Amino acid sequence: QLQLVESGGGLVQPGGSLRLSCAASGASLDYYNIGWFRQAPGKEREGVSCIRSSGSDTKYADSVKGRFTISRDIAANTVHLQMDSLKPEDTAVYYCAAAHLTVQAMCVISSAMDFGSWGQGTQVTVSS
Repeated sequence: QLQLVESGGGLVQPGGSLRLSCAASGASLDYYNIGWFRQAPGKEREGVSCIRSSGSDTKYADSVKGRFTISRDIAANTVHLQMDSLKPEDTAVYYCAAAHLTVQAMCVISSAMDFGSWGQGTQVTVSS
């Protein structure tokens, strides 16, 4: 059974950078699209980015486009989210999630229900 563990969250000043990691175990990510989602207090969960299993396709929410970069480390069975030029409004708990290719052929971050496996989340706080 696929298990996901996020790491890399923390406190950073506005304009700073963080790199989140989503380490998978129990199955190869070759058969899953991986998405990053976030949820701030009092707000709905938001799809941030996703990467197709092959790595050939990536998607970003408009709010992070140009600042965040998603990538796969095939050997480590891990997906990273590089977050640059961070803003206070990026503060949230960030979750990675996996959608099996039989459920979601293409990477779509608006379809959170397609993602059947979720990590425990990592807190990102952007504040001076």
